Amino acid sequence: MQRRTLLTAALSAAALSATGSFQARAAGKTSFTIGLSNGWVDSEWRTQMIDEAEAAAKAWEAKGVHVKTIAQSANVDVPGQIAHVRNFINQGVDAVIIDPNGPTAFDPIIAQAKAKGVLVIATDAEVSSKDAFYIGIDQKAWAMQSAEWLAKTLGGKGSIVCINGVAGHPANQARVAGYKEVFAKYPDIKILNEVNADWDEAKGQQAMQSLLATYPSISGVWVQDGMAAGAWRALNDAKRSGIPATGEIRVDFLKQWVENHYNSGASVNPPGVMASALNVVMLKLMGKQFKDEVLTGKFKNTVYIPIPLIDNTNVEKIYAQVKDKPGYYSVTTQVTPEQAAAYFK
Repeated sequence: MQRRTLLTAALSAAALSATGSFQARAAGKTSFTIGLSNGWVDSEWRTQMIDEAEAAAKAWEAKGVHVKTIAQSANVDVPGQIAHVRNFINQGVDAVIIDPNGPTAFDPIIAQAKAKGVLVIATDAEVSSKDAFYIGIDQKAWAMQSAEWLAKTLGGKGSIVCINGVAGHPANQARVAGYKEVFAKYPDIKILNEVNADWDEAKGQQAMQSLLATYPSISGVWVQDGMAAGAWRALNDAKRSGIPATGEIRVDFLKQWVENHYNSGASVNPPGVMASALNVVMLKLMGKQFKDEVLTGKFKNTVYIPIPLIDNTNVEKIYAQVKDKPGYYSVTTQVTPEQAAAYFK
């Protein structure tokens, strides 16, 4: 997939006035430390996310800027991830980029970070704090796009099942809200059941096997990434691979998709979102001022990036671009420093 400018909404200088202290402290600096917090590690997508962010940091050396990253990546609950941020503050980092396990629980620690002159940026899942901002996809729109693909592929009617990620996770909740909103527009589409499989491929396969046994009339499947490959394996085993089902953006799945001519569609959530956040934040830390535009999202602190769709019209082209990557590699895009510069005065 060709790298493209991902930001569709520019940041507001007025809305980010709270970060003025960060700019004052960082202006003129050429060396920065950024903490990377990932609260869930049972996913190669998350590993790629951290790897891309660390590579983006190293790339700043060519611009005469040294960026050190400190990654804390572990399966932790919200208090455990709050401890990540507290540790970063105590280490004197300039900024923290967090893939948060909850939308509102981080508000107090983000306020503490602000008081210490540490900028906090969320990616992959939004946070409500006005002392932070978010750079990433709109998770609800991500689900709506693939749900719309499934609804249209079914001709607006059929009996479907939905396989979701981690119950209670903010990204999962947004995605569920998204597909429900879409399917509600199609009265002849019936959701037979919704189950959770924790974004785990094996659990996705088990869930699909159980759903097929319980509901032989299934005519379509909406399944989130991380589980779709397992769901498709169950469909193949049951000789039901002819029905439309959403898919993955991983190389190994794209290979199967092309070779087996699946009827599939997949919204892209690029692992490069954390690298995108890092590149935008670096310019902010270096004292750049954003153009006078307005932040978006329900918390008004958000910069959404576009969400490409892979379907049967472009899957062969996209697969050809990534086929030499490892099977676990996910299709990705990111905001480069040069692209990010367009959003600053």
